[in-house]
Amino acid sequence: MSRFAIPMVLIAGAAALAALGTALVIFPDTASAQGAARAGIPPEAWTWGLVSAALATAASSIAGGYAVAKLGAAAVGALAEKPDLFGRLLIFVGLAEGIAIYGVIISILILNRLA
Repeated sequence: MSRFAIPMVLIAGAAALAALGTALVIFPDTASAQGAARAGIPPEAWTWGLVSAALATAASSIAGGYAVAKLGAAAVGALAEKPDLFGRLLIFVGLAEGIAIYGVIISILILNRLA
């Protein structure tokens, strides 16, 4: 595994959490009673719904980054020995990236449920 894999995953996670914090600072009324009143649900459910959507995206992005880092390093090693495996290895890396896409889909479902 590359020595840069873990730091890059940690940086991606920190960036996701920084984006959540920035969104809450820029749009403070979104996580407040005003946004909840617009949707007709309790303010606590509104706030926790937004936090859970953000955490679903952040956690899946971190997991996807870690999976691609591990799999990418192994794929490059295998590709150096057998270049004809490129198509198969690309599929495996795409499947690992799908983890992040699943998290985004879950976030969209959560946000649709809130609206």
